Amino acid sequence: MNRYPAWKYVLLLTVLAVGILYALPNLYPSDPAVQISARKGGEVPEAVVQQALSLLEEKGIRPKAVEHPAEARDKVLLRFTDTDAQLTAVDILQLHLGEQYSVAVNLAPSTPDWLRALNAKPMYLGLDLRGGVHFLMEVDMEAAVNKALSRYESEFRGFLRKQKIRYLGITREGDHILLKFKDAATRDRALEALREEYRTDLTYEPVDEPRIALLRVALSEQAKRAIQDFALKQNITTLRKRVNELGVAEPIIQQQGRDRIVVQLPGVQDTARAKDILGATATLEFRLVDEKADPWAAERTGRIPPGDRLYHERNGNPVLLKRQVMLTGDYITDAASTFDQNGRPAVAITLDGKGASRFSKVTGKHIKDLMAVVFIETKTVTRLVDGKPVRKRVRSEEVINIARIQDQLSKRFQITGLDSPREAHDLALLLRAGALAAPMQIIEERTIGPSMGKENIEQGFKSVVIGFVLVLVFMAVYYRVFGLVADLALTFNLVLVVAALSLLQATLTMPGIAGIVLTVGMAVDANVLIYERIREELRNGMSPQAAIHAGYEKAFSTIADANITTLIAAVVLFVFGTGPIKGFAVTLALGIVSSMFTAIMGTRAVINLIYGGRRKLKSLSIGGV
Repeated sequence: MNRYPAWKYVLLLTVLAVGILYALPNLYPSDPAVQISARKGGEVPEAVVQQALSLLEEKGIRPKAVEHPAEARDKVLLRFTDTDAQLTAVDILQLHLGEQYSVAVNLAPSTPDWLRALNAKPMYLGLDLRGGVHFLMEVDMEAAVNKALSRYESEFRGFLRKQKIRYLGITREGDHILLKFKDAATRDRALEALREEYRTDLTYEPVDEPRIALLRVALSEQAKRAIQDFALKQNITTLRKRVNELGVAEPIIQQQGRDRIVVQLPGVQDTARAKDILGATATLEFRLVDEKADPWAAERTGRIPPGDRLYHERNGNPVLLKRQVMLTGDYITDAASTFDQNGRPAVAITLDGKGASRFSKVTGKHIKDLMAVVFIETKTVTRLVDGKPVRKRVRSEEVINIARIQDQLSKRFQITGLDSPREAHDLALLLRAGALAAPMQIIEERTIGPSMGKENIEQGFKSVVIGFVLVLVFMAVYYRVFGLVADLALTFNLVLVVAALSLLQATLTMPGIAGIVLTVGMAVDANVLIYERIREELRNGMSPQAAIHAGYEKAFSTIADANITTLIAAVVLFVFGTGPIKGFAVTLALGIVSSMFTAIMGTRAVINLIYGGRRKLKSLSIGGV
C-alpha cells in the first residue's frame, strides 16, 4: 500500500528539472540598452557602430557592452548600466543616425548563453511592471481629406467620360477640385449629373469666366467629419492587425481625442521594429512605363512628357511612368513573403474581386508592355535644423520592380526587386494588415518602468513572498510533517507557474501577480482537504497506511470538482476579458493546473517515500489527532 512505480518518480523529477531550468532566466535582470537596426534589413556596418560609439564618447557616455544578437544579425545592442545613460544615448543617436537606421530603447536580457541555447527566456513583464512602450500617435487629418479629394478627382474623370460630357481639365486647387468646361451649358449638364451621383458629400459652386466655364467642387463639412472619423477608426483597426502580426500580448490601442491614438505594447523587446511597423504608411502602385520617352533627358532638362511622372529605381536610374495608376494597394486582401524561382525575396499578392477584375482587364490590354511597381512609404524622421531637432514627415516613392507583362494577370501574382527577406516580410505584413487610412506620426514615445515599474515589481514580489511565507508557516505548524510536504509541493507549484509563463512568453502584469498570490492560497486547498480526510479516518480507528490511502482516494473527486469549476471561470475570463483580465486569467489557470499536479501527485510521492511501503506505523505526524 502507498507505493508509487518508478516511472512516476522519474516523471516528477523530470517535470521539476524542466520547471527549474525554464524558470531560471527570470533570476537574471535585464540591462537597459539602445538598439540600432537597419530599416530595410541587412547588417549594421561596423563603421556605423564606431560612429555611434564616437558620438556617445563625445558626451561622456560609454556603453558597458556592444553586441550583435545571434538570432538577429541586422541589429546591434549597446548595453548600459543605468536608464539615464540609455535615454541620453538614444536621443543622441536618433538625431545622427535616425534617417538610415532605426534607433530605439530596449531591455536586453542578461540570460547566460547556455540557457539561451535551450531557448530558455524570461517571461515578459507588462507595461505596469517593466519592459513596455507607450506611443501617442497623431493622425494627419488633412492628409485624409486630401486623399478623399484625390479619389474624387480621379472618379470625376471616369464618370464624365462615361456620361459623354466633355471637359477641358480637372485639377486640384487647395481644398477643392476645379473642373473646366468650354461653355456654361456643358458645365450645367456636368453639374446635374454630379449632383445626381454624389448627392450629400459635395458642395458645388459654378464660376463664370471669359471664354471658359468653371465648376468648383468641395467636400461638405459633414463629409469632412465623416472622413476624419473613418480615418481614425480605420487606423485603430489597422494598428490592431499590425500589433497582432508582431505577436504582442495584451496590447492597449485606444482613441484619445479626435485625432490621436494611444498604443501601449507591454513586454515588447524589439521596440525599434514595433515603431517602424506601427508608424509606417506603406502601399503599392502599379503603373505602366513610358517606353517611348527618354527618362535621362527628362531628368536632365526637367521637361516631363504630358501624362508622365518621373520616378527613380533603387539603383538611382530615372524612369518615366504613366500618371494613370493601374492598381493601388487598397485592393490587396493578402500578402505573404516568399521567394521567386531564382531564390530572390518576393511578396505573393492576392487581390479582392474588384481589384482582380480591374487588374485583369488593364493587364490584358497591355500584354508585352513594361509595368512598374512603385513602393510608397511615409515615415517621420528627426533632423537637425540650426542645431535643433525637428521632426518631419518624409514621403519616399521608389520603383522596386519593372517587368514586362507576359500574360493577363488576375487575382494572384508576385512582386520582386526587394533587397532582403526582412524587407519582403515587413512589406507583406504592412500590406496584409491593410493600409492606413491617413498617415500618422509618433508625437510621444516613452518607456514605462525605470521608476514606477521597479516599484511595482518590488511591491508585487513582496506580496507573493509574504503570502507564500505565511502559508508555509501555517501549514508547517498546523500539519507538521505533512505540512512541510505541502510546503514543498507549493514551492514546486510556484516554480512550474513561472516556468510555464516563461515558456509561453506570456506577459506578467499586476493582475497576473494577483492571480499568482491567489494560486498560492488555493494551491494548499487540495492538501487541506486530503489531510483533514486522513485525520478523520485516523479518528475513526483506521490504520495510518489505510488512512493515507483513503485520504487521497476519497478527497480526489471533491478536489477535481472544485478546481475544474474554477478553471472554467478562468477560461471564461480569458475568452471574454481584455487586457489585465486576460493576464489574471492566464496565471490563475496555470496555477490551477500545476497545483492539481503538485498537490495530488507530488505530495503523494513524497508521503509514499516517507511513510509508504511495508512500514508498520503507529501514528502519523499530521497534527490534531
